Amino acid sequence: MRWTSILAIYTLFWVLSAFLVLPFGVRTAEEDGAPRIAGQAESAPTSFSFKRLARRATLLSLALFALFYLNYVNGWIVAADLDVSRFYRGPART
Repeated sequence: MRWTSILAIYTLFWVLSAFLVLPFGVRTAEEDGAPRIAGQAESAPTSFSFKRLARRATLLSLALFALFYLNYVNGWIVAADLDVSRFYRGPART
């Protein structure tokens, strides 16, 4: 696998991981006891830490990419394993 492919696939894993970890650890104004600003949604977080998000996303994406790369090298799950057409018999004939 080329290094550019590795970088592109890792970037996809990182973005996916960032969206997956985004809602975890969010505290609303009500939970923090802080006053809400006029027009602010009840679910809006009181503070946002990009460093924390990046750290969590990086750790998760490293783990996911490691599993992906190990599967790529060792061939644990291949395209033939994902072929669901073998379970489909086709339309019933009368």
